[in-house]
Amino acid sequence: MRVVLLSPKGPLYRNRGGIFKKSLRYQPLTLTTLASLAPADMDIDFRIFDEGIGDIPEKIDADLVGITVITGTAPRAYEVAARLRGQGIPVVLGGPHVTLIPSEAAQHADAICVGYAEKSWPQLLRDFAAGQMKKRYDQGPNFRLDELVIPRRDLLDRRKYITSAVFEATRTCAHACEFCVAPAAWGRHQFQKPVENVVADIRSVGQHRNIFLDLNLISDRAYAIELFAALIPLRIRWFGLVTTRIGRDPELAELMARSGCSGVLIGFESISKASLGSMQKKFNQPENYVALIDNLHRLGICIYGCFVFGLDTDDTNIFDETARFVVDAGIDLPRFAISTPFPGTPLHHRLEREERILTRNWELYDGQHVVFQPKNMTVAELQEGHVRAWRNVYSRSSIFKRLARSRTQLPLAVIINLGYRFYARHLDTHYTCDWAIGWRPKAA
Repeated sequence: MRVVLLSPKGPLYRNRGGIFKKSLRYQPLTLTTLASLAPADMDIDFRIFDEGIGDIPEKIDADLVGITVITGTAPRAYEVAARLRGQGIPVVLGGPHVTLIPSEAAQHADAICVGYAEKSWPQLLRDFAAGQMKKRYDQGPNFRLDELVIPRRDLLDRRKYITSAVFEATRTCAHACEFCVAPAAWGRHQFQKPVENVVADIRSVGQHRNIFLDLNLISDRAYAIELFAALIPLRIRWFGLVTTRIGRDPELAELMARSGCSGVLIGFESISKASLGSMQKKFNQPENYVALIDNLHRLGICIYGCFVFGLDTDDTNIFDETARFVVDAGIDLPRFAISTPFPGTPLHHRLEREERILTRNWELYDGQHVVFQPKNMTVAELQEGHVRAWRNVYSRSSIFKRLARSRTQLPLAVIINLGYRFYARHLDTHYTCDWAIGWRPKAA
């Protein structure tokens, strides 16, 4: 049986005409994991196409096609699905957007997978082979991540990515941030892989530098301690996601550093306490940000700091104030997003009640476009301020000042900063949101 798995991309991140370069791309896990979940007794030939590194062929030779869908790629996924179904090829859709809006996705597919697919995908494959594929497959009760699954990383060209050493130990997060898709799609109970299985996966790849995609590696402190202790003998370097709570736990931070952590992504979100309270992220404390950053730098850990613009307490001063903070604090890799009311989230429900959502063109729901009416500024001011912040922190002088303060992982940090400099300098040329406001990018 021939099965093709597709990862479509929106225009901002597509291989042809997109903005991401190799220095900003790592090999995704979803489709390689699906390929490894196929029942061992079934003879299945898998092929994978990631539109972030190459084109999806116009003609596909397959018995079945599976497409993973996030909100920003939904229109492209539906377009590809319609073309393939028109050629007589059955299409299965899954992923976060399908889990959030299954009724919409079902209109564009022969079958959908809702929730995590470790159990439902193998059953779907068996049913399809028997000519009995159902319209919908659900995650089901008592879901666990007990079994050892080694993703089929060989199915994607590792030369097209900065690394293929990408892993996960846990899924979803215990927090309930207003904007976050995870609690809406999968709940707040964190699913955890046995630590020995995580170690086995890392050993199977055998690379020195590794990335964890977990939404929050320290959500469960006991599990984090077990995982970090198990990583120490591997003598690897790794990058992962944590929250600012790591600043309140020096013992855990020290263990994280000894386990090989060389960098963390932290959602600082805002330098405004009022904004953090409105998004249900009060555990972030702006007055402690600098101390947290300095302590992690002292441990040799670089920081990928994320901030969100367009919150209800934001005014037009927020862009320059945040950019100044990022540079002065020495955040190694800053990233900015525009607040986005993804479907199914509390933020979406609230803005919908307030009649502030401007479009349901999901292609614009990529965190870099304005899709709602801000409270204290115009749409154009939010869009332009967002671009300005990107350009300010990735000017040559700002890069130098930030890295001179941090002095961590300098060779790699310089490479990735240059990648984001390209991103920042070309971001406005990839905007497509002038549908609503007549906004046009200013000349560079």
